[in-house]
Amino acid sequence: MNPLATHLLEVLPQTQCTRCGYPDCAGYAKAIEAGEAGINQCPPGGAEGVIRLSRLTGKPAGPVDPQFGVEGPRMLAVIDEAWCIGCTLCLDACPTDAIVGINKRMHTVIEPHCTGCELCIPVCPVDCISLETVTPGKSGWQAWSQTLADHARQRYEARQQRLGKRAPAEEAAPPAAPADRKRAIIEAALARARAGKSSPESGKL
Repeated sequence: MNPLATHLLEVLPQTQCTRCGYPDCAGYAKAIEAGEAGINQCPPGGAEGVIRLSRLTGKPAGPVDPQFGVEGPRMLAVIDEAWCIGCTLCLDACPTDAIVGINKRMHTVIEPHCTGCELCIPVCPVDCISLETVTPGKSGWQAWSQTLADHARQRYEARQQRLGKRAPAEEAAPPAAPADRKRAIIEAALARARAGKSSPESGKL
């Protein structure tokens, strides 16, 4: 990463939410440096984030482009433990390893590590994850801090390093394959449960 991209990365909030259209904050920083992305594509950074990027690039500041989302308060993912089936899909999706749990056991969110990226929400097959507002009335960098950003970046980079130690065969597999496989297993289990409830025999002793 060249010096400008490095400086751009340093002023991003490090939520790793992908809402900018890139796989992580580093990817977005490189795209800005290469002239492939605008400086107004980061909703978590909000208006102040655009100003920070403007100072580094010399490009005029403006509002966050609404096609990438809107600036808002910092959010926290919360798992309804009564509904969690332990599928581990949220563990795979979380960029900062903020969710802990094992297969077929209840999961929970470690609050200090959660960036509110929302990536765990769409992968949950039982919709047991919701978002709670942590900073009502504050948004963008007013709801975030450099300390939180530095912590999130450290967590993300540690996760990337850990994933990089996987066996070559696992690295070669398409990223979506494990999730698809788990989802298929879950859907089959739910289908069997529904079939059992609807069976005439299910009402007999």
